[in-house]
Amino acid sequence: MVVGLGTWSLARAALIILLLPRSLEECGRISVSAPIVHLGDAITASCIINKTCSHLDPESQIVWKLGTELHPGGRQQRLPDGTQESTITLPHLNDSRALLSCCLRWGNSLQILDQAELQAGYPPATPHNLSCLMNLTIESLICQWEPGPDTHLPTNFTLKSFKSRGNCQDQEEAIPDCVPEDGQSRCSIPRKHLRLYQSMGLWVQAENVLGTSVSPPLCLDPMDVVKLEPPTLWALDPSPEVAPPQPGCLQLHWESWKPTLYIDQKCELRHQPQPGGAAWTLVGPLPSKTLQHELCGLLPSTAYSLQMRCTRWPLPGHWSDWSPSLELTSAQQAPNVRLDTWWRQRQLDRRTVDMQLFWKPMPVEEDSGQIQGYLVSWRPSGQAGAVPPLCNTTELNCTFHLPSEVREVVLVAYNTAGTSRPTSVVFLESTGPPLGRLHTMARDPHNLWVGWEPPSPRPRGYVIEWGPGPPSPSGSHMTWKMEHNGSIAGTLLQENIRPFQLYEITVTALYQDTVGPSQRIYAYSQETAPSYTPELHLKHIGKTWAQLEWVPPTPELGRSPLTHYTIFWTNAQGQSFSTILNASSHEFVLPGLEPASLYHVHLMAASQVGATNSTSLTLMTLAPGEFELRIFLGLFGLLLSLICLCGATRFCCRPSRKNSLWPSVPDPAHSSLGSWVPSIPAEEIFQLPSLWDTNMPPITKITVLEEEEKKPGPWESHESSGTCGLPALVQDYVLQGDPRASTIQPQAQSGNSDQVLYGQVMGSPSRSGPADYIRCDSTQPLLGGLTPSPKSYENLWFQTSPQRTPEPLGPNQEDDCVFGPLLDFPLLQGLQVHGVEGLGGF
Repeated sequence: MVVGLGTWSLARAALIILLLPRSLEECGRISVSAPIVHLGDAITASCIINKTCSHLDPESQIVWKLGTELHPGGRQQRLPDGTQESTITLPHLNDSRALLSCCLRWGNSLQILDQAELQAGYPPATPHNLSCLMNLTIESLICQWEPGPDTHLPTNFTLKSFKSRGNCQDQEEAIPDCVPEDGQSRCSIPRKHLRLYQSMGLWVQAENVLGTSVSPPLCLDPMDVVKLEPPTLWALDPSPEVAPPQPGCLQLHWESWKPTLYIDQKCELRHQPQPGGAAWTLVGPLPSKTLQHELCGLLPSTAYSLQMRCTRWPLPGHWSDWSPSLELTSAQQAPNVRLDTWWRQRQLDRRTVDMQLFWKPMPVEEDSGQIQGYLVSWRPSGQAGAVPPLCNTTELNCTFHLPSEVREVVLVAYNTAGTSRPTSVVFLESTGPPLGRLHTMARDPHNLWVGWEPPSPRPRGYVIEWGPGPPSPSGSHMTWKMEHNGSIAGTLLQENIRPFQLYEITVTALYQDTVGPSQRIYAYSQETAPSYTPELHLKHIGKTWAQLEWVPPTPELGRSPLTHYTIFWTNAQGQSFSTILNASSHEFVLPGLEPASLYHVHLMAASQVGATNSTSLTLMTLAPGEFELRIFLGLFGLLLSLICLCGATRFCCRPSRKNSLWPSVPDPAHSSLGSWVPSIPAEEIFQLPSLWDTNMPPITKITVLEEEEKKPGPWESHESSGTCGLPALVQDYVLQGDPRASTIQPQAQSGNSDQVLYGQVMGSPSRSGPADYIRCDSTQPLLGGLTPSPKSYENLWFQTSPQRTPEPLGPNQEDDCVFGPLLDFPLLQGLQVHGVEGLGGF
């Protein structure tokens, strides 16, 4: 139901739209000042809306439209009778045809009220060049004219005529008008309206809505404008009554058109050599009554195209059209040529010679006649009558046998008109001087220059022969030519020269009564690239290299010699490498290869004219072995260790790092203790200074203190700076050796002091553990300077005992004494100690 209502609404709206313009068209009409005007003139039009159109808005605006262009400039007014009028003036109508519309704005669109078609153009121009001819075939007088420029308007042309006498001043009888077909500028008056041999006047009238014009009158007699039909040409057949044409001539005859046999005529003939391209040559006038003609002065043995036309003569008339072409060949003449000859001979046996004769016709003049064949003849001495020829051929060579004593034959060229002058061929002996220094040079791929040194005396000419060289058979497809100038030193060979072909060139000098020995040379006009490239072979291969070799190609005829090699190799990643080698190379080592890698290699051989490539060689380099890998890893590990060791040494030997790792302790090996010499070689004798009095001389005893068993720590501080607290029990031990007398200064003045309070050795008889020593970092210097590097005993801050865990020695807060086992001090190891039963593990 909804769909039906929607469809009905759309149909109703469309109906209203279609009916509305039709009702509007009945409301207005257009009137114009003139529907056809001169092109470019002004035109005025008005549009009136009837008062009966009540459904229109009284204030509706009328819009003018010329073609597709709006013209809103119309003047609108309401007339007393209630109609509404709009007038517009178009100043220039520049279109030959236009549609003017009166429109009314209706909503958003323009509705057309009325339309008028406007036309513009020109009055007809005067027709000119009126001409007529009498066609006897259709028996009508055909007239034509030129209408002049286009008027852009429908224009009617009419051929008007009348019968008259004399100069057409008086009109005797009108002839019906002749109206041409649309678009035509010619018209025919039938024979029934004509009076032959009587004058008649004619003119053309042109007419359109803007005017009328007439052409100038023409007065003529129809028979004076007769146009004859062309004659028909025929070749004159040979007959006994007619002599054959002379060389360069041809004979023809023609037939006139039968209706004109009673009319006196004259004709013209024109000819053109074939193939076409040359200009026509006109011959005439020819009297028509003879009906035949011999045309001479032509090129002999040449095809010509001939045409003829005729006209009424001696009375006036029009030339006929040219007749259809007739092709004839002019008579030929006997050959007029000079024959250059050359020969080769081969002795078959003692009495017979095999002769091969060559010749070339050289025209003496431009028109030398056509040659149909050649005759080679020989007349034995004492024989009369006709002798059969040795050769009758159309070729330029002939092979025949002669007796050994015959030294001359006769050669002539012939055709249907006769023979050329005989050419005597004398077979001369080869006894003349030879040529000197024969050489060649290639000018381009299709030319070869051959040169020589002229001999003495100068010859009268030269014969040059050339043809394919080995491996072609000698003498096959030979080309030759003769040079008649004996003073030249070379000639250019242009016939049958191809590139990349080996040619055998022979030059023979011709003398007056003899010939010289033939000189031979081989040459190319252009050499080609090498035919192949040597094949690559793998000779040796390693992990990073490969040695290749090849066999150099042997030189080839026609091949340009090699100038260099180029070797290319490509890895699996597509990277390409190349190098250039000289032409003498036959091996090459590929450097810088990757182990266990695949490579593609090919060789290119190049010459000056091109290059060729060899087949590709694929190779793979060797992989590293297990032994080599171990050596490599070992060397790598050693290098890494050296690097680490050097780094650690550099790190540890820095002055800023040294004091942070151990204290700066004097080196006893460089002190005065190092100069002691023990009395017993197996023992080391040391001198120890007094531990208590700095003013005392050196002593030869070391006091071993025995630790008391009391709760407090075994070590207590009883003295001030410079001494360490001692236990109660003290035992004396004698140090063997001679002490040095030395005085210890209260304060260190130099690093060379011989008496130093260095250490105290203490022990306890009640303890089975090792004895202890007291080490004091005194401010009194022992040595002049520090050792470059500390020893392993210079930084022992803690002591480990087998019976107990490491425990720090308890030094006094005010001194620098350090306690430790006696045996940890290397200077005490050389002491000879008595009463060791109380020292326990000393």
